[in-house]
This record gives sequence, structure tokens and C-alpha cells, in this order.
Amino acid sequence: MTVNSGRTRVSQPTLPVLDGTWLRPGDPGYDRARRVWNGMHDRRPAHIVRCASVADVRRALRFAAGAGYEVTVRGGGHNVAGTAVADGTVMVDLSLLRGVEVDPAARTARAQGGCLLGDLDAATEPHGLVCPTGIISRTGLAGLALGGGYGWLSRRWGLTCDHVLSAQVVLADGSVVEATERDHHELLWALRGGGGNFGIVTRFTLRLRPAVPVHRRTGVYELASAEQALANYRAFAGELSADLHVAGALKVAGQYGGYETWLPERLRGRPALYLTAVWFGAPERAEAASEPLFAALPPAAASSGPIGYRQLQSGGDHERPDGNRYYTKTRYLADVPAPAAAEMVDSLAAMPSPLSSINFEYLRGAIADVPDQDSAFPGREAPFIHTVSAQWSRRAQDLENIAWTRRSVERLDPWSHTGAYVNYLVDERPDRVREVYGDARYRRLAAVKAAYDPGNALHHNQNIRPGQGNPE
Repeated sequence: MTVNSGRTRVSQPTLPVLDGTWLRPGDPGYDRARRVWNGMHDRRPAHIVRCASVADVRRALRFAAGAGYEVTVRGGGHNVAGTAVADGTVMVDLSLLRGVEVDPAARTARAQGGCLLGDLDAATEPHGLVCPTGIISRTGLAGLALGGGYGWLSRRWGLTCDHVLSAQVVLADGSVVEATERDHHELLWALRGGGGNFGIVTRFTLRLRPAVPVHRRTGVYELASAEQALANYRAFAGELSADLHVAGALKVAGQYGGYETWLPERLRGRPALYLTAVWFGAPERAEAASEPLFAALPPAAASSGPIGYRQLQSGGDHERPDGNRYYTKTRYLADVPAPAAAEMVDSLAAMPSPLSSINFEYLRGAIADVPDQDSAFPGREAPFIHTVSAQWSRRAQDLENIAWTRRSVERLDPWSHTGAYVNYLVDERPDRVREVYGDARYRRLAAVKAAYDPGNALHHNQNIRPGQGNPE
């Protein structure tokens, strides 16, 4: 199958009969179906295939090949780069495929390709089980898992992609394979961090973990104290237990006031540093686990207490509403010394939109324990991740916010670590994907791509081009 530019097509075949719904411009529901989370991406596919079965996915791909259309794939539609939707294409929409089946005895879940993280949590929690995923419940499972999957449980148990035991995959030619440790092993390796390059995953089998008590403690520091608090965080990070994850955010305090009733009025609307420590372990040890960090410099305001896992997992939903405009840049960092902390604070002071944030966290733990032969995910050795997330509402503010994002992340270049988080790659130079994966890993991924999608039909993503040779 070869990629067609969309300008020249063969005569269009009859639309196949679906179990789901076929939408074209002007059809009821078309405009709603083409919208994605990031309001910057106002694009119009030629066809939206709302798949209700694996057979529908196969039909959509075969139709696109026969009619000469390019293909995009929508799971949750939450990717900041908006890769789920493009003008004049066939969008394969998996958002109707949200079923989850849990096997409590085996501690596994079978989740369809359109599942959101909240769907998975709702199915597993009643059984006392969880799967490490991201921090916003409306995120699509497939996109997150295929590109890695950082979250609150990453230091304790690893990334979402590390929990993919097998996957049902519809290939570009419409055939279906099951990637397991025994069959299509190299494809399974590539799916664990190589993105949506190799096929459309219609079902994941995921390893689950036993649920543990959760305790969340947040300290908020005024801007004048932020650099010292960051220095304390840097000193504390290397001593972290794998049961403790501490994330930081530089942002305007209290923008969503109904969700932070504990925040005093004097801090609301002012730039601040948030440090949030989440403890997964014995409740009686929760306060002591993070006390050295917060005792070193008491915050201006604090909130602490036990929290339900699903409440934790949806705690960031209100800060990332659908339809706003988003632009994100990210870097791994080797260290966050005082000059780096000063640059971060200066970036916050220059932030044009009060909805934006600068996020960072210490990684390592179980993330770094997975050997390269088990997954394609790069960057496991990085100590820190630094992400600048601009958010605003009006198109006229695009250039200002994009420029601020780029400048803010470039300020940290002197302390950068190799690589970047694949799921956050936006608006990059053509060779950036190869650079992120590194030559050896990229060559292996390119060989898998050549075996399963030799025509690069699935290229609306952080694209890996088909390479020479066979997968190992």
C-alpha cells in the first residue's frame, strides 16, 4: 500500500456497510466527530468512520487504500499535536470501542482501542486492581500506551507501555494479527513505545497491579520562594522511595478555584510553585515520607490527606478542558541546578496566558528498570522531565503563546538530557523522531515498520519511516 498525497485518487468505490457509522461533511454529527481536545486543530476529514467493530476498522482501511485516501486514527483524540485528524483524509475513529473486561484472577484487563483512561480505571478499581496510566481521565489509552505513558504510578511500577502483554492489531492492508511474546514478538516490542506507526490497535491485554492506599500532599509556594523550594526538591529527589512520586508545576494559583477550596485568597491569581507528593504505601508513613521536602521550606499553603485512586487520576481534568488551544514542548533534563531553576521561574513571570503551566518531575524508579529489549520506549535513564504547556482560548493569541513555549523550553537546553517524550513531540524538525529514539533503536523500529506497514500508510503520527532489512 502506498501513501497518496490526496490530490490524485482512483475512482471512489462504494462505501462499505458498517456496524458503526460513516460520516462525511454535511452529515449530522460530522462536526462533533471531527473535533479533538486541542482546539488549534480545526480540520475536516473527507470521511469519518466511527467503528463499532474490528471488521469496521478493516473496512475503513481497505476503503482508504482503494480510494487513495490518507488515514488518521482517533482513539481519545487527546494528543496535543492533533494527529487524530487531518484535512481530506479517512479518519478511523475508535471512540465507540470502549469496552473493558477484567480477569481478577489473572490480574489482566482486555481494553478496546477507543478506551479512555477513566474507562479502564472504572473497570479495574472494583476488583482492587489498577494499571499505571496518565493523569487526565479523558486521555485515550491507545495513544498514551503506544507512546509510553507517564503517570503517578510510574516510579513504583513503570510506564503504561510496560504493562502491555499483547495487542490485537489491524494492519494497513486490513489483515489482523495478535502481537504476543510468542507471535509477532518484534511487533509487540515496537508497540511498547514506538507510537501508532505499525497498525491500529483494537484491543490491549494489560497487566494489572494491586491497588494500594493513596495519600496526596500539595504545598504552594509564592514566587519569591520558588527557587529555594526547587533547590530543596532537587536535593530531595535523589532520595525518593519508589512509593513516592513528587511532581512540580509553576502556574497561576487558583485559576480553577472551585477545585482548590483550601487555597487562601491572597495566593489566588498570583504565579506560584506547586509541589505535589503522592504516596502509595502504608498510610501511617505517608506524612513522614514527604516531610523532609516540606519541612525544609514550609509552603505558603498546603493540603494533605488520603485520596481515592480514581479521584487522583481525574484530578487534572479541570485544568485541561476540551476545546482550548494548546501547544507543548518538552525536554528531559540531566539536572535542575540553581541556574536552571531561575530560568524556570523567569519563564513563569513572562507567561502570557494564566492558563499555562511549566511542569517538571523526577522520574527514575521502576521506569529505569526495564531493559531496552523489552520495549521500544526511549529515555528511561533521564532523571527529570520538563514540560512547558501553553493553554489559551483565542486564535489571535497563537503566536505569542507558541513563542513563549519555545523560548521557555530552550532556556533549559544547557541542562538537557538526550531524547524527549514521544507523546509530547509537536512541530518538530524532520529528523527529531530519529534523534529521540537514537540510531540503533530507530533502525530496529524502521525494520518493524517495513515488515508491517511497508507503504507508510500510517504516517500521521510521530512517524518512523520503513527501513531496510527484516526485524530481528
